[in-house]
Amino acid sequence: MEAKINEFMEALKGRTPGEAEFHQAAQEVIESVWETYDSNPKYKNAKLLEKMCEPERTIMFRVPWFNDNGEVEINRGYRVEFNSAIGPYKGGLRFHPSVTLSALKFLGFEQTFKNSLTTLPMGGGKGGSDFNPKGRSDNEIMRFCQSFMTELCKHIGPNTDVPAGDIGVGGREIGYLFGQYKRIRNEFTGVLTGKPLEFGGSLIRPEATGFGSVYFAQHMVAENNETLEGKTVALSGFGNVTWGAALKLVELGAKVVTVSGPDGYVYDKEGLDAEKIDYLLDLRASNNDVVAPYAEKFGAEFFPGQKPWGVKVDMAFPCAIQNELNEEDAKTLVANGCKYVVETSNMGCTAEAMLYLSSHIAFAPGKAANAGGVAVSGLEMSQNSLRFNWTAEEVDEKLARIMKDIHDTCVRFGTKDGKINYVNGANIGGFVKVAEAMLAQGCV
Repeated sequence: MEAKINEFMEALKGRTPGEAEFHQAAQEVIESVWETYDSNPKYKNAKLLEKMCEPERTIMFRVPWFNDNGEVEINRGYRVEFNSAIGPYKGGLRFHPSVTLSALKFLGFEQTFKNSLTTLPMGGGKGGSDFNPKGRSDNEIMRFCQSFMTELCKHIGPNTDVPAGDIGVGGREIGYLFGQYKRIRNEFTGVLTGKPLEFGGSLIRPEATGFGSVYFAQHMVAENNETLEGKTVALSGFGNVTWGAALKLVELGAKVVTVSGPDGYVYDKEGLDAEKIDYLLDLRASNNDVVAPYAEKFGAEFFPGQKPWGVKVDMAFPCAIQNELNEEDAKTLVANGCKYVVETSNMGCTAEAMLYLSSHIAFAPGKAANAGGVAVSGLEMSQNSLRFNWTAEEVDEKLARIMKDIHDTCVRFGTKDGKINYVNGANIGGFVKVAEAMLAQGCV
């Protein structure tokens, strides 16, 4: 089997040179699903796995715009429409200097299986630009968004492709993008999710990824007859994802002892509470992208230039960016007694870290654990179609049920010899649903 997987990957790398992030994501899925794929003639004969590794459509375009000095700046825009077998393409837009075609292909590939796991009718896609909104004025961001949407609007629609926000794209950016789409197309439709509440957004969308990962973790610990109450937890990052995870963990009785930023991490042995979480939100809203002020205000310890994975905790939630937790970090966590790692950022662990963690402790991959964000985006699509809004409690209840269904799918497809491998369960469960839909539609 290993030889066949290596042969498949060598062929894929030959067709897509230099796309390291995409290769990493593909390798993880292929290793998990190969036995299922290779033993099923209808999948093999239709070459479904080969098809799933090729986006249905890749769009790249120039984004010229004027800065506040009247000078023209030029960025590159992308939309990777990966798979529409089970619904319109669905996935976020990322505005960040690190955006490349490889990064977006990895994210779109992952999104296909993640969206499949939610049980909602959504395909997989991802997009964005190498534009960096940090340090830009509101007017500069508006002009960039309008130029970006002038091209993107030709390729999206409520029944075709429904983008959302991601890193660098929040309610402000979604508002500017939606306004330009509406202006050009002369229609008010649910073409974007993550919108402000005033014109079609969903309650608890900003918190949803973090909330969902905690709901998934609830079911993980329940498999060992445990609860979250009293667990010590390390979180990385301090944006919306970390905020949502921290809120729900504290609500359920866990003690969150770390958050991090590009300057390092803080260790608060007393744990976060509502006041501290609000302070972090205010800090982030002021574009002060560091956590050192938190340590000064609340008497916590600050560790400059370090990641929080050396702290002795029961659970760790990487919430910041891809590949933020490496094999050395994984070994440190396990050696310090960590029993659960819940990947809340997209591919937050390196391939080596993922393999080590999943063979030693309970490890939840991002495509399962962080699906809460896109799940609530799907619920926002439903609300837009209905011209109706659910209450926060109703959305939260639906989110909790979706995360339970995702956990149950992982257990169903990932249990072998009485042990649950959540990576295999998520990959196989997501793959089978997409594969069956593709076959039913004539393998397109």
